[in-house]
Amino acid sequence: MKRKVWLIMAFTFSCSAALFSQEVKTSKFGKGIINIVDKDSTWSLKLGARIQLLASSFTINEFEEFDDPSSSFLVRRARIKMDGFAFSPKLKYKIELGLSNRDMSGGGWYTADAPRIIYDAVAKWNFYNNFELWFGQTKLPGNRERVISSANMQLVDRSILNAGFNIDRDIGFQLHHKNTFGKTFIMKEIIAISQGEGRNVTTGNLGGLQYTGRLEFLPLGEFADKGDYSGGDLSREQTPKLAVGVSFDHNHDAVKTRSNMGSYMITDTGFHHTNINTLFIDSMFKYKGVSFMTEFAKRTADDPIARNADGSETGMSVLTGNALNLQAGYLFKSNWEISGRYAAANFDRSITGRGAENEYTAGVSKYIAKHKLKVQSDLGYLTNSESSNVDMILFRLQFELHF
Repeated sequence: MKRKVWLIMAFTFSCSAALFSQEVKTSKFGKGIINIVDKDSTWSLKLGARIQLLASSFTINEFEEFDDPSSSFLVRRARIKMDGFAFSPKLKYKIELGLSNRDMSGGGWYTADAPRIIYDAVAKWNFYNNFELWFGQTKLPGNRERVISSANMQLVDRSILNAGFNIDRDIGFQLHHKNTFGKTFIMKEIIAISQGEGRNVTTGNLGGLQYTGRLEFLPLGEFADKGDYSGGDLSREQTPKLAVGVSFDHNHDAVKTRSNMGSYMITDTGFHHTNINTLFIDSMFKYKGVSFMTEFAKRTADDPIARNADGSETGMSVLTGNALNLQAGYLFKSNWEISGRYAAANFDRSITGRGAENEYTAGVSKYIAKHKLKVQSDLGYLTNSESSNVDMILFRLQFELHF
């Protein structure tokens, strides 16, 4: 017993000594729970946390009559974030873990029957001038709406364009570079090579590799506070700011229905393989509280329908088609914002069995501490022409707290 007590005391003393040998700083709200920097500046750690609580109610009109409303209350997101540098400020890292049921869902045989807790686990090495090499699991350089953090959204959730066409996260390598021409014109380039089957996959590469490239142009200079990847003009840009981006993604021998997302296309001989291409074109404009974001997405596949050895269809196919998303908002000086969205998705009915879908959403947000502490609500009307014009009215109320 005495030995255990001495061991505990020794461990406590060693941890305390290690902590006091570092410089520990408390942060302003929204800048992390704690910041630690080694006295020799050989490493740093910033620890943050966030919760996102959602209440929603919806009613469906399936046979020219709306059903009784259904409601739900949900811990939509609960995340832990860590970032900093190791050995040198030129070698940065980021770790993000998801703890809510929705965060961890999607596990199965492909993820070793384990929940998908890890969102980001990536190192970023600034090895030369404006060149930065990323390696690990993180978001691919796809559509702007997806790259914007779920903590920084203008409306309660992302659009139907994102739901059908985004390429989310994967594990691999990315090369980032930035050029400045003249006083304000900025060009950013990203090239990524990844496994092609999404995050936390442990079964290896069942298909081919995924190749993603992105070009982005900022003719009027950088946005304040990285506002080109944040919803709403919370910085109230004093001069007009514009960003235009184009991404192209090629998933070679893909085995999932939405490139590296969706379901695996299983046949009686294994997996259906096909090349899937996805194109994104997007823009962001902000000026004195006004914000406007546009997105276009298009997906094609060489052989979109999965078939068994005898030629019969398995019922699985690539989600091909195109989509458009238009989103705008105005931030008042009181930090209340009104916003709206129109989104349309046109799927290839002969391949997917799905018709056109439309989304109309109006939202209002109160930013107490910008995106770090806010309350958001929106009302949406969604139409689906797949069968008998199924419509839905959706109301959502969401609270975000981000340390």
